[in-house]
Amino acid sequence: MKKTKTTLIAPSLLSADFSKLGQEIKALEKAGADLIHWDVMDGHFVPNLTFGPPVIAANRNQTKLPFDVHLMVDRPDKLIDKTAESGADMITVHMESSSRVADCVSRIHALGKKAGISLKPHTSVSEIIPFIPEIDLVLVMSVEPGKGGQTFQAQALEKIVALKELIGRKKVQISVDGGINPETAEACRFAGANILVAGTSIFKAKSYAKAIEALKGSK
Repeated sequence: MKKTKTTLIAPSLLSADFSKLGQEIKALEKAGADLIHWDVMDGHFVPNLTFGPPVIAANRNQTKLPFDVHLMVDRPDKLIDKTAESGADMITVHMESSSRVADCVSRIHALGKKAGISLKPHTSVSEIIPFIPEIDLVLVMSVEPGKGGQTFQAQALEKIVALKELIGRKKVQISVDGGINPETAEACRFAGANILVAGTSIFKAKSYAKAIEALKGSK
């Protein structure tokens, strides 16, 4: 099976064994992951709590892969500086957060990091139009954020197609997160996604390498 060069796989550590994150990260790099995806949750924007900047920083020396940090928090502006200091390469904030998204994007760039904006399943693509010239990534949530193992919502495919048209030739990547398996990965690639965030389908597999290969698909 040939790999699709333009498809990057970002395993979500939300589904990893938290007791051995360092080992998991090293295993993912060896298995062919392209990025490491961190879901930072505050217990307010989403009901769950996960890891924060100190845990990210403690694992930064485990790999040279880029850290893709998704702030599922109500006030991302309060965490941007610490997240950047922790070793994040890309920081994504939610359109639906209480912070001023434009200010968050500006601060992330000022710290020398790539900036992304995430959209919940029921948030219209039109909300992101003013930000397209300023951002590096749009993260389409194909499930409600906050819990792993949910079923992919097909409406995400329409969003990806619409975003692809809006972005045009601008260098903005489209990432999709939630319910990603070999079948939904193929549909997302066809719709125009560049990055696939996957948790359960990788960490529940007997072989991380084979799971990642299956998500990348063939030409």
